[in-house]
Amino acid sequence: MTTRRLRLLLCLLLPLAFLLAACGDDDEGLDSGGGDGGGETTDPEVADTEFDDGTTMAELSEAGAIKIGVKYDQPGLGAVSLDSEEPEGFDIEIGKLVAAQLGIEPDGIEFIETVSANRETFIENGTVDIVVATYTINDERKEVIDFAGPYYVAGQDLLVGADDDSINGPDDLAGKRVCAASGSTPIERIREDYPDAEPVEFDTYTECVDQLLAGQIDAVSTDDIILAGYAADPQYEGEFRLVGETFSDEPYGIGLEKGDDEFRSFLNDTLEESYEDGTWESSFDATLGASGVEAPEPPEVDRY
Repeated sequence: MTTRRLRLLLCLLLPLAFLLAACGDDDEGLDSGGGDGGGETTDPEVADTEFDDGTTMAELSEAGAIKIGVKYDQPGLGAVSLDSEEPEGFDIEIGKLVAAQLGIEPDGIEFIETVSANRETFIENGTVDIVVATYTINDERKEVIDFAGPYYVAGQDLLVGADDDSINGPDDLAGKRVCAASGSTPIERIREDYPDAEPVEFDTYTECVDQLLAGQIDAVSTDDIILAGYAADPQYEGEFRLVGETFSDEPYGIGLEKGDDEFRSFLNDTLEESYEDGTWESSFDATLGASGVEAPEPPEVDRY
């Protein structure tokens, strides 16, 4: 595990606790920049751009509306605010950046709850226009959809009970019940790379975490930054620990319809512009880094 990632995760535990606790305040929270040293999210400036007829960009811009698939259960990345009852987090801010570059006002964005198992289906059947939902880019998924990005790189880790000292890395998973979301990269990696573990699947990671709390499983496995959010959630205070031994690279991408090369290029251009003008960093600071955690260097987009 890199020093930068370890520092980020250790710093996230307290900052995210303050962030989540602030959601219940009348005048404070992620959207208002409340909390001690918390960042402030603001709607990005809506661009006034003309697109070539027949492109996805032109269709969405002319409609003034976009449907974005996001997670609802991942603190700091994509979770429903207790205050506004609207999704918020880093993934949500990435979706807003895309909409703004399309000339779509904030009230034209429809966020649709998406779980790991239905992301490709939602893209293929038109339920959503794009998916921004801790969506790891991999070759298997690229057979049916395309990706822009990545816009962040995480690493798979383990969440265990605070008093459980029997699991300190993936090599300790033999005979252990390990939970991850159905259709996710983590559950497939556990199944393929650690065959002596007992994989357990649910639709959402919240269900996995609740099973861990109840003692029905031994560990939850997904991306480190997602697990850090759960470990810091006040409702689970003192219940869990993050093992801190990552065993993969998980590049998060924006999922879109297969073969739409013009739209993918537009999305990559949008990400690169946000890297250069500082909006990507400010979005990170206001969500995952709400209490001052330094944003990492943004990753280089893959123009395959």
